[in-house]
Amino acid sequence: MPHTTTWAERLGWPSLGDHRRFVTAIGIDAVGSGVFMPVSLLYFLATTPLDLVEVGAALSLAALVALPVGPLLGGVVDRFGAKSVLLAGNALQGLGFLAYLLTESFAAVVVWTVVVTLGRTAFWGSYGTIVAAISRPGERERWFGFLGALRNVGFALGGLAAGLAITVGTPTAYAAIVVVNAASYAVAFALLLSVPATASSGHRPEPGSWGTVLRDRPYRLLLVGQLAYALSMMVLNVALPVYATTVLGLPGWVTGTVFTLNTVLVGLGQGLVVRSMTGARRWRVLLLAHCTFAASYAAMLLAGALPVGLAVVALLLGSVVFTGGELLGGPVHAALSAEAAPEHLRGRYLSLVQLTWNVAGTVAPVGFAWLLDRGAWPIWTVLAGVALVGALVALRLGRVLPLAAARVTNRSEVMAA
Repeated sequence: MPHTTTWAERLGWPSLGDHRRFVTAIGIDAVGSGVFMPVSLLYFLATTPLDLVEVGAALSLAALVALPVGPLLGGVVDRFGAKSVLLAGNALQGLGFLAYLLTESFAAVVVWTVVVTLGRTAFWGSYGTIVAAISRPGERERWFGFLGALRNVGFALGGLAAGLAITVGTPTAYAAIVVVNAASYAVAFALLLSVPATASSGHRPEPGSWGTVLRDRPYRLLLVGQLAYALSMMVLNVALPVYATTVLGLPGWVTGTVFTLNTVLVGLGQGLVVRSMTGARRWRVLLLAHCTFAASYAAMLLAGALPVGLAVVALLLGSVVFTGGELLGGPVHAALSAEAAPEHLRGRYLSLVQLTWNVAGTVAPVGFAWLLDRGAWPIWTVLAGVALVGALVALRLGRVLPLAAARVTNRSEVMAA
């Protein structure tokens, strides 16, 4: 009988097979995180006696304390397996959010935010290893792209609920958000219990394991490219809202429209974009992603020289082009980072990838704010430089990392054999 193409296949999604519970857990986790992220500052302002500066300082201090933990967890993943670390990450985040309900002092905010941040770091430090374990070489761009799109949609749904809590604005409304988030981690934990243990969990630590990781020059270059991509990915959430409202003086609905466009395009377009990559060499996809980012920055810079109506059009067009760079670069970076790491050291390798994201998340708020305070040219010129670095790294990766020169196949090597 002829094979009937399903709507999921037409969207470029992978076959979920026995991994539906894992996918559901990732979606629930994303909704819960999306609920709290937009209200984190507002929650502590509404439920503690702390002022804005104190809350911001507490959250920043917690992030700084947790920053070095990622690489340490990489060794734990290699020793005990990604599943154990993933479960621990969910449990820590659930515990931390429950504790938020009783948190009132500066010290308590720092302590429990460290717990939540450690849990988030454990989650992301093991996530890539799990995805690499449940997928096969050749189809990993599809898996990473699909799960990334799923999380993006989950964040958006959570953001809608957060908007309702902000509208109500009472401590009870904010507390309800925290309870929902804690419950989401509990449900995700139960679902993740069914995730199979990764193959690397049986390996014992090898002498010089970290030395092997740190001496891997092609992978170090890949990390530079990953950092350039991560910094670019901070633009939509960190730089663009301030640029649109403060620098350009555009109405608030413009930023909301940008986020809506991004969510819809990622949710519906990620699988299609990954499918369109079939046959392309990975380094060329990464090169195109960074060139696309640069083109979006040019559109955003142009918006600053146009009347309000045209500035809105230029900004929305720039955000659509930016999303194209996100759709191109995300799945390839994730798949390449996982496959270029030896299986028994994958936890350590991917912990360094997570570290690049943590560094970008630490640098972007203060760095982008400093640049935006000086006008339109500095921020977009610097970001164009970041895109140029990413493009040059992609060119070099095609020569020094064989997997970067491989073509995207979007089919399992087992099936292809």
